Amino acid sequence: MIKNIKPLSMVEVADYVKNSDTESEVTGFIKKFNKLKLKEAEEFKKKLLDLDLLKLNEEHAIKVIDIMPEDSEELNKIFSDINLDEDETKKILEVIKEFK
Repeated sequence: MIKNIKPLSMVEVADYVKNSDTESEVTGFIKKFNKLKLKEAEEFKKKLLDLDLLKLNEEHAIKVIDIMPEDSEELNKIFSDINLDEDETKKILEVIKEFK
């Protein structure tokens, strides 16, 4: 039964499956793609959401954390359903650079 639907970054998923039967498989897969620790990912998400951009929701923030785009072109692929203006793109990319 589904109790709650909440977007999770790959790092949060790794923490969520701790002590389960699939822990080693999931964490092994996640480590191939993501180098952040749980605390870093949580801080990263908080900084992104604290930008108070109307177009940036929690799901977008999770995708930014998982993909870590390096430029505006990669970032705009995440926001395919909306268009970010130059200022919004710049603010998000500045936060990303802090965590690379």
